[in-house]
Amino acid sequence: MALVPAPISAFIDATNAGDSDAFVAAFTEDGSLDDWGRVARGHVGIRQWDRTDNIGKQSHFELVDIAQEAAPETYLVHLAVSGDGFNGTSPFRFSLRDGLIQSVVILPE
Repeated sequence: MALVPAPISAFIDATNAGDSDAFVAAFTEDGSLDDWGRVARGHVGIRQWDRTDNIGKQSHFELVDIAQEAAPETYLVHLAVSGDGFNGTSPFRFSLRDGLIQSVVILPE
């Protein structure tokens, strides 16, 4: 298993701590999060998604595995998700830039 880059650790740790400010801060200003085709853009959009679909649903993430992909700074991460929303294991594709998350795409299983 590849080492977990700091921005991905921050994404997981902030969710598990219920820290919305830290969650949003893990993303670049122009970052995006694609949740099965529903896209949140920028810090305002990501904060809204976090409120309605992540920390707002008391989500908890457990890292199952991580693999670096062919594209630079791109990782496929499987997270076991629990809480008051989605429950199950889901693949997340993270693209990083400048030590932050540029984009996250939550993929169908």
